[in-house]
Amino acid sequence: MSSTPPPPLDRMQAATAVLAAKRRAALRWADLGRAIGRSTEWTTAALLGQHPLTAEQAAALGSALELDPVVVEALELPPVRGAHVVDTSEPVVYRLQEMVQVYGHTISELVREEFGDGIVSAIDFEMDLRRVADPRGDRVVITFNGKFLPYRSW
Repeated sequence: MSSTPPPPLDRMQAATAVLAAKRRAALRWADLGRAIGRSTEWTTAALLGQHPLTAEQAAALGSALELDPVVVEALELPPVRGAHVVDTSEPVVYRLQEMVQVYGHTISELVREEFGDGIVSAIDFEMDLRRVADPRGDRVVITFNGKFLPYRSW
């Protein structure tokens, strides 16, 4: 009698499995980034479904997290990006949205004044998150570093 293979997973199901495995393994995102030689931020986004992983990266992370082969296979699928995969009621995400609502126009005006008419790329992009000690309470510093892409005239 042969056993039926488990059904394939999508990237979001794989992300759920990764979160559970990460908790079980008591690993930090930085540990997983080191396992594949990538930044903590990029690795976290990739494991949450936002960036593609190579077969080698998926295998290394699968080993570190003791993931089932079906989860490792799903980590190699194309990423799932966009607002529909974000829980906007999650408190940190909600506050980031609030920051953009309050300061988005300001950021847009300042970018336009400094660089001209264009956009900040989320494709040619890096992010850094770090803690800064402060006597009033530790601070979260988030740096978004995206290439400026001017609109062109034709």
